[in-house]
Amino acid sequence: MSRIFTTSFASVYPHYVTKVEKKGRTKAELGEVIEWLTGFDESALGRHLEAGTTFEAFFADARLNPNASLIKGVVCGVRVEDLEDPLMQKIRYLDKLVDELAKGKAMDKVLRS
Repeated sequence: MSRIFTTSFASVYPHYVTKVEKKGRTKAELGEVIEWLTGFDESALGRHLEAGTTFEAFFADARLNPNASLIKGVVCGVRVEDLEDPLMQKIRYLDKLVDELAKGKAMDKVLRS
């Protein structure tokens, strides 16, 4: 099992915020991306952050967007669409969306609409 599975989402979330804000995007836009992928609105996300939910529990509780499979590309040198482990794939989906947001991609493109 990968160490990231037992890492708390709350410990990584500030890095996502920093990454997007450094590139001129907002925490609200990050929230929109997370909600699109997981179904967690601001209050549900807040509960997971406060509880220190692990990535494993975070994604176990998520309602993954049916269009998540449209997320393609490379994160950390690995193609997200080729990942075998479903949990790792969901984590990398989120990483990919955060990357795209930080790179200035239009929100409708990030959200595959």
